[in-house]
Amino acid sequence: METTRQSKVARLLQRDLGEIFQRETGRLFGGAMITVTKVQVTRDLAIAKVYLSLFATEDKDSLIENIRIHTKEIRYKLGQRIGKQVRTVPDLKFFHDDSLDYIENIEKLLDE
Repeated sequence: METTRQSKVARLLQRDLGEIFQRETGRLFGGAMITVTKVQVTRDLAIAKVYLSLFATEDKDSLIENIRIHTKEIRYKLGQRIGKQVRTVPDLKFFHDDSLDYIENIEKLLDE
């Protein structure tokens, strides 16, 4: 079960990471649309699992790898935004959230 602090930090990270991805997508990720769908933070607030929904790209696996390559830069930008609100900026682990793709596939099957 998530503590109140964990959920507050998760919401803070989700909002700020979403804004970072909006501003940096053109420069770093080739204009792909990246949405932060969910953030889970460990009890000690040291690690954040960030789930991303990816649009306007064909190769989603390579985009996730590109995001993982730029993790340090993203974490630095996040630290500049939330540095006064948390003691340490959590380590970021990025994952592809394919729930929207799954829903789209089910809708397509139901239409057939």
